[in-house]
Amino acid sequence: MQDRIIEFANVLRRNGVRVSLSENVDAFRAVDLLGIENPSLFRAALRSTLVKRTVDLRPFEELFDFFFFGMGQSLNQADQQLMEQLGLTPQEFQKLLEQVETFLKQMEGELSDLTRALLRGDKGELERLLRQAAAVEAQEGTAESFRFTPFTRMASRLELDKLQDEIERLKGRLQMLAESGENLESVVRYLDQRLKDLYRMLRELIQQEQRKRGMDPSDRNRLVSLAEKSFSFYSEEDIQRMNEAVVRLAQRFKNRLSVRRKNAARGRFDVKKTLRKNLQFGGVPFNIQLNRRKKTKPEVVILCDISDSVLNASRFMLQFVYSVQDLYTKVRSFVFVSDIGEVTELFEEHDIHKAIEMALTGSVIDVYSHSNFGRAFELFYKEYFSVITTKTTVLVIGDGRNNYNRPNEWVLREIQQKAKQLIWLNPENRMTWGVGDSEMPRYTPYCDVAEECRNIGQLYNLIETIVP
Repeated sequence: MQDRIIEFANVLRRNGVRVSLSENVDAFRAVDLLGIENPSLFRAALRSTLVKRTVDLRPFEELFDFFFFGMGQSLNQADQQLMEQLGLTPQEFQKLLEQVETFLKQMEGELSDLTRALLRGDKGELERLLRQAAAVEAQEGTAESFRFTPFTRMASRLELDKLQDEIERLKGRLQMLAESGENLESVVRYLDQRLKDLYRMLRELIQQEQRKRGMDPSDRNRLVSLAEKSFSFYSEEDIQRMNEAVVRLAQRFKNRLSVRRKNAARGRFDVKKTLRKNLQFGGVPFNIQLNRRKKTKPEVVILCDISDSVLNASRFMLQFVYSVQDLYTKVRSFVFVSDIGEVTELFEEHDIHKAIEMALTGSVIDVYSHSNFGRAFELFYKEYFSVITTKTTVLVIGDGRNNYNRPNEWVLREIQQKAKQLIWLNPENRMTWGVGDSEMPRYTPYCDVAEECRNIGQLYNLIETIVP
């Protein structure tokens, strides 16, 4: 245990907590006296010996949970939340786990180790597999950092696409059994929630590994500002700070749009009318004539990808759309992964946080399916194409990764021909467009504007382009 305490002290030092060698010795003595059987006493022993400044309490608590409890605690919390959602007692939840285990045995040899560990709730094995992937990422990830986000690289190492397919096959078997009269709704919900838990734990692990290596988001000297930070690296604290950033960005957007409308109201210089009006003065333009245009608010249609790989970017963009929707005559907002659904009413009926949470957590569409831009575009064309007019600005937000399905770029061609303009904002580095399953080279020819938008700073600079 002394080796673990020394390692933990080193992690604290890398994150700005001052820990001396004598304090290490004090920690050894305290743990010898109190033992490690009681987690609360163990935490208190280390906190009282290793921390001497109030400002260091928060990083200590975060790092202690990560270092000594890891994924197990996160999964325990997920179990508790799932029991509450399903309305089950601990005994009933245990029966549910036994039922899942029966199905896993029936699919012996068809499921990966990660899938089995996740669905069984095997905390030790799940943590081992995730840590193993994180160790490889720490060694090899830097070379690919310009091409893919940490989440994308980790998802590839863990073969999450394969895991999703395996869970879908299991759900297919459950559906067949349900047709015979067996009630398996709780099991299906359990599978969906477990997949969601895995994505959440993976993000937490990436953030924790960065923190473990000294990349503390609160340290301004070691991290770029929130405006320059890629959406993919957002921590929970960054997401909370996002509200302030959205307010400032929305205000700039409103100011810019106000200037544009004032110019439109004033009108442009009309040469023909001016010459005609000043014939009596020999053509000298004493009376300037302007071509005054009718003031109209523009119409906007937003199509936002909410797949897990771009979830933070989607959350930010939806908050931004919510904040500026009153500037437009008509705003129609849609979210998609493989299916597409409208969230306009959510934004009209609920406050910003509840509306966005409902949009991102499956209240409108299945958020656990594989990304399929082509299918989503085709469904939009069939069901909603009529909402687009010559006054409409269409804004697409997504990474364009189509899982090698039909891209259906013809839909964008039809939209571009009918709409006022078509703008695509991509939260991935432009160098990755066309790499792997990215269909951006097929989509960009039909966009009036297609730009990389990986952080708030880039969106701030793009506002003049976005303003209709």
